[in-house]
Amino acid sequence: MTGEVGVSVSGDLQTSVNAMLIKIKAKFNVTVSAKLTAKLGNSISVDTPPHKTTHAKYGVYRLKHTGVSYVIHTNCTVSPEKTVVSYSPYRVGWYLWEI
Repeated sequence: MTGEVGVSVSGDLQTSVNAMLIKIKAKFNVTVSAKLTAKLGNSISVDTPPHKTTHAKYGVYRLKHTGVSYVIHTNCTVSPEKTVVSYSPYRVGWYLWEI
């Protein structure tokens, strides 16, 4: 069994997804890919303290980006601003916590 996460965008975007990913990479200095795959079948070992419970989730984690999209026309007018929310794959791995 595998899981995949790609790039998702909500709102109106005045650029291509590839251009958006390049800007995200430059701004956050992260490696950005259009698709990541998480495969099941790996394992992890942790030392759990007494009277605690360790929980773990394995999967693809993503970054949320919020911005504004608008167009500057040749006559110097600007289109109305629209909020854009996008998600890009960040990493594949384990998320652990104890309670």
